[in-house]
Amino acid sequence: MIGILGGMGTQAGLDFCNKLAKLNKGKVDQKYPLFLLYNKSNIPGRPENLHKYNKVLKSLLNGCKFLERSKCKFIVIPCNTAHYWYNDLQKKINIPIISMPKEVFVHAKKKCKKNSKIGLLATEGTIKTGIYNHFFDDKFKIIYPSESIQLKNVNKAIELVKMGKIKNAAKIIKPAVNFLIKMKCKKIILGCTELPIAIFAFKSFQKIKRSKTFLDPNLILAEASMKKY
Repeated sequence: MIGILGGMGTQAGLDFCNKLAKLNKGKVDQKYPLFLLYNKSNIPGRPENLHKYNKVLKSLLNGCKFLERSKCKFIVIPCNTAHYWYNDLQKKINIPIISMPKEVFVHAKKKCKKNSKIGLLATEGTIKTGIYNHFFDDKFKIIYPSESIQLKNVNKAIELVKMGKIKNAAKIIKPAVNFLIKMKCKKIILGCTELPIAIFAFKSFQKIKRSKTFLDPNLILAEASMKKY
């Protein structure tokens, strides 16, 4: 059984579950994967609590231990910023936790030439902690939005998705995407799990899978989960 530590945010966790199910579309009920979603929405906000490392770690750890006690074979966390705590979580948990940034990197290596420019749209917390840089910097050049675009467009789009205002989020994220395309990025990582919801809200699942522009960590994590399952 797959253990899913969700609630960061709730819509992002449900988006992951939806993609996990759609990867098995067309099969009978009994062929779908067994998974347990723990929508632990009371985990302290990750970007705003980087300086309260142990407080966030304790809450994440409680969630992982719950999934471990529930007989899950491995854990996934559909939140990019939460992977700042990944190493300490894995040390304290006896079942594997799949690393989202690592899986995105493995996927990118198949799609992009070495030294390609890859854009990153993410929370300021994900950018500050360098969880993608750890994997990408040796082979690719990560490009970020300008500071003003980060504040006005990326942060705002993430906030709007959490508020359930998907249409507004889809509109407001476009300047950030256009900026990275103008910077000649070969791919753009949607490095906050709210952003695929904004970008792909009104597109079919097949279009999401065939996207030549975006790397969707939630979809990549779902695919890695099914492979391990």
